[in-house]
Amino acid sequence: MNVSTGVGVPFSSAAFLEALHGASIQPVANPRPIIIVGAGGIARDAHLPAYRKAALPVAAVVDTDLRKASALATDFGVPYATNLIEQAQQHAGEEVIYDVAVPAPALLHVLPLLPDGAAVLIQKPMGETLREAHAIVDLCHRRGLTAAVNFQLRWAPVMLAARKVTDTGLLGQLHDIDIQVSVHMPWSLWSFLSTAPRLEILYHSIHYIDLVRSWLGNPTGVYAKTVRSPRTPELAATKTLMTLDYGDWMRVHISANHSHDFSPEMQRSYVQWEGTAGAMRAVMGVNLNYPTGEPDTLSWVKAGGEWETLPTEGNWFPDAFIGSMNSLQCYVTGQSSHLPTRVEDALDTMRVVEAAYVSSEQGGVALPD
Repeated sequence: MNVSTGVGVPFSSAAFLEALHGASIQPVANPRPIIIVGAGGIARDAHLPAYRKAALPVAAVVDTDLRKASALATDFGVPYATNLIEQAQQHAGEEVIYDVAVPAPALLHVLPLLPDGAAVLIQKPMGETLREAHAIVDLCHRRGLTAAVNFQLRWAPVMLAARKVTDTGLLGQLHDIDIQVSVHMPWSLWSFLSTAPRLEILYHSIHYIDLVRSWLGNPTGVYAKTVRSPRTPELAATKTLMTLDYGDWMRVHISANHSHDFSPEMQRSYVQWEGTAGAMRAVMGVNLNYPTGEPDTLSWVKAGGEWETLPTEGNWFPDAFIGSMNSLQCYVTGQSSHLPTRVEDALDTMRVVEAAYVSSEQGGVALPD
């Protein structure tokens, strides 16, 4: 028996499967060669596996450590490795896309090395502070760069499917987005984070902030508290509670605890949407047993029914990285007129991040006398 969603769409398994049809990343007809700048773990674990899977051409790998660049290029069959961006450009030509996969503090040093008018995908976060984010946007404008930020979670297969289902109206009126992460994160894998003054929100929950913004736009305010963990006393804050204010009829909650280093049975990593007619939950498997990870899954339930798993293919890592690169490829080749994570949009995500840190520093309301 179908349950009304309140918008005239029948809530049924068949309707869900129909909604899932077409929830995929737009392919690129004539992709440009890619020059990867930065031969770190994210390039090895996500960027290059994604580009290989999507048959996107990678022309060169650049890193200040030439041995590191050469090893990565060899492992993925990339024809050229160098420690100079200019040499990579001479090898690959001018019609390329630069994939700048370096830590946030290095962005303002690397971006000026790109040629004027270049197309570039910038690894998140867009700087360590809102001031740096503004400086990056200004630099892109001055140099005429066509620039986007690699906020890729919105392109994870389960997120594309969830968005398609919700846009179709199958959940009814959406009124709750709940993001829960309670896992053990091996922060030691990223040596540059050992001295980072900002950690959890800037380098992790920023994904969820951007995901929510892609659904709901900018919040009117942020309530947040981010704290350190005695399990990793050498690091900045790695646990966060955050509420994004979208008015009286929408609750958006982000809870992230990266020091739950106990049996994996109770670890969790999901986004849950609740509507007036049903709910969905997308499990982000990459956070579970990182970096090996578990499969992503998408489940739904209708009012009065039982949870059911929906068929989806692919994971956040590496599949979502295809989406962020493809969106820039399609834009610069004229296949699309919209660049979803352009630096101007990414600036709003950085504004929410900054607001969260300000809220955390200011503290809550003192108890009345």
